[in-house]
Amino acid sequence: MDQLIDLLIGEAGLQLGGFFLLCGVSFLGSFLTASLGIGGGVLVLATMAQILPPAVLIPIHGVVQLGSNVGRATLMRRNILTSIIPAFLIGTILGALLGAKLVFSLPTALLQTVLAVFILYAVWAPKFKASSPGKPTFFTVGFAATLITMFVGATGPLVAPFVGAACPERQQVVATHATLMTVQHGFKIIAFGTLGFAFGPYIPLLVGLIAFGFAGTWCGKHILLRVPEETFRTGLKIILTLLAFRLFYGAAQSYSS
Repeated sequence: MDQLIDLLIGEAGLQLGGFFLLCGVSFLGSFLTASLGIGGGVLVLATMAQILPPAVLIPIHGVVQLGSNVGRATLMRRNILTSIIPAFLIGTILGALLGAKLVFSLPTALLQTVLAVFILYAVWAPKFKASSPGKPTFFTVGFAATLITMFVGATGPLVAPFVGAACPERQQVVATHATLMTVQHGFKIIAFGTLGFAFGPYIPLLVGLIAFGFAGTWCGKHILLRVPEETFRTGLKIILTLLAFRLFYGAAQSYSS
C-alpha cells in the first residue's frame, strides 16, 4: 500500500488527500462543462491553485483540460461544427508561438482583467448576440485565446461566446467548444514542453485526473441531452458572467498583493 501511495504522489510532492481532491474536482469540472458547456476548466484551475505550486499550475492544468476535452469531443464528435476548425487552428499555432516568448513578461492580473471585461461584453452586448462569427473571427479568437491561456490557463470562457453564436444547437456548442479547446491545450502543452517543463513527475496525477475527467464527461453528456435549449442558454450566460466576476476578483487580489 505504501508503495502504491508513493507511486501516486511521491514525485509530485502531494498529500494523498490532495490527490483525491483533485481527481474529484476533475470529475466535477468535466461534468459541469459537458452538461452546461462551460465552467469546469476554471473550477479545476481554482482548486489546483490551492494545492500545486504556481510554477507547475498552468502546464498541468493544460494536460488535464486536454484530456477532458478530447473525451468530450470524441463522445460528441457527430455534433462538431468542423468548418471553423482550420481558421482556429492557424490562429492557435501563432498564439502559442508568441505566447511561448512572452510567458514570463506580462502581468497575469492585466490579462485577467481584459479577459473578464471581454467575457461580459461578449455575453451581454446586443450586437454580439445577433452576430454569426465566421472563419476570420475564429482565427482571431484562436490567436488571442491561446496567447492568453499561456498566462491565465482557463480561457474556455473567452471562446465559448463565439461558439455559442456560431452553433444553433446546444449539443453542437459543447462538441465544437471541446474540439477547439483540444486544439488550444494541445499546442499550449507543446509550447511549455519546448520551454523545458518536466511533466514526468506528475504522470500518475495526470492519469488520475484525466480518467476522472472522462467519467465526468460521460455523466454530463447524458444530463445535457435532457436540458431544454432555453435552460441551457440561460445557464451558459449565468456561468460566463460568474466566471468573469471571479476573474475580476483574482485580478484585484494580484494588484493588491
